[in-house]
Amino acid sequence: MSGLPGLTRLDHVGFTVPDLEQAHAWLVEVLGCEYMYKLGPFASDDDWMAEHLNVDPRSVMRELRFYRVGGQAVFEVFQYEAPEQQTQPPRNSDTGGHHVALYVDDLDEAARYLARHGVKMLGSPTSSKGASAGQRWLYFLAPWGMQFELVSYPQGKAYDSNPERFD
Repeated sequence: MSGLPGLTRLDHVGFTVPDLEQAHAWLVEVLGCEYMYKLGPFASDDDWMAEHLNVDPRSVMRELRFYRVGGQAVFEVFQYEAPEQQTQPPRNSDTGGHHVALYVDDLDEAARYLARHGVKMLGSPTSSKGASAGQRWLYFLAPWGMQFELVSYPQGKAYDSNPERFD
């Protein structure tokens, strides 16, 4: 087998937010994440922050918090202060663009729930085709503009029942 030796699973997804209290309330109260613990602040008088975290050497990580998502994945959520800090989240088409997809059993029920909580959704639920037929998805935005996605395929995807067809 080729690839990274010892790789067994995704451990966590880290992202930076402009307001940790706002993010905490949204992650816990709207998404239903389990708050775990916090660390910080972290700063350095030398180049440690740049060398180890790829941020401006004078950056200050005010705090980071950990949240369990659906009993499995973990979000590591940062709040930084940094010189020349970019505050606009990247779009999917931008270099570094990304989104976090959350699996739900019933996409329509989850979308109605998000709507009741005032969450901005991008379009309406979309049905996938090809290897992903059987899947429905819907993008939505966190209060700070980060892209998330609801995804559901309770009967599986076309790929699951016939992978040879899609190689």
